[in-house]
Amino acid sequence: MTESLSWQEVAARSERLAPRLRAHLLLTPFVRFDAFSDELGAEVLVKCEHLQRTGSFKARGALAKLLTLTDAERQAGVVTASTGNHGLGVGNALATLGGRGIVYLPENASPSKVAALRRFGLELRAEGNDSGVLEPKARAFAAEHGLTYVPPYNDPDVIAGQGTLAVEILEQLAGAPLDAVMVAVGGGGLISGVAAVLKKHRPGIKVYGAAPLRDDAMAASVRAGKIVLVDAGDTLSDGTAGSVEPGSITFPLCRDLVDDWILVDEDAIADALRTVIDTEHQLIEGSAALAFAAARARRTELRGQRVAIVSCGANISSASLAAALH
Repeated sequence: MTESLSWQEVAARSERLAPRLRAHLLLTPFVRFDAFSDELGAEVLVKCEHLQRTGSFKARGALAKLLTLTDAERQAGVVTASTGNHGLGVGNALATLGGRGIVYLPENASPSKVAALRRFGLELRAEGNDSGVLEPKARAFAAEHGLTYVPPYNDPDVIAGQGTLAVEILEQLAGAPLDAVMVAVGGGGLISGVAAVLKKHRPGIKVYGAAPLRDDAMAASVRAGKIVLVDAGDTLSDGTAGSVEPGSITFPLCRDLVDDWILVDEDAIADALRTVIDTEHQLIEGSAALAFAAARARRTELRGQRVAIVSCGANISSASLAAALH
């Protein structure tokens, strides 16, 4: 895609979308996590998207996109590429609005996510292990068969859908200040939407992008000044895994809106996941733990501040959970 999209337009779209999505999705809690607050010497407020329908924020962007389609377009079929959570969001949107879907997913996708996708009645096509391979295949198939492609992040409606999460944060703050926000970054759709909305209303807020040290495609691209491929390894943060699509509209948004990038190693991600389970007794996935680990990495500069952490999902397999808890 070559379409440009200003962050001001993203914020406006998110604000228009929020009431429509609220009719179908949950208003997730935005609550203080005491243990992390005490540890960081900050007020840590967590947007609990791990409690959202499908167990992930991805339900927002997928529904936002499918609301732009006609009944006939949805019935003809939509196509997407996903490591799991976006596919679940598409499945949920189709179950809500009607229609059928095809999901291209990596061969090493989480078994629990694959099982959940099957429960939505989606047609699954496992090819390769990188979104950089999957997305062009899915897009080409949709074009060849006259179907609608639903991008996991590289789309104005999807980005705006993710930004509705930040519209809710502002409502839940009820006018209180917010100094910083921590967001896990894969393709950049979530942080683009969240940062656009928050910077519109809290221009002084510091936006931190968190990426696994083993797979930091967007952070590396911003450093390079252009979208680049990285030699990615397996990561507990599988929800952020994969390369950034060439020409993605999220790249300039991330470049302009993210104030600091934090690269996190696997031990730190696993340790953060264990801490959330032990102290809050809530199950989160690796990509959510990534944001908590990033906050820990910046504890010195965050001391005394009010910090939002986006806990983006809960879809972790028992095998991955067991490995992280070991």
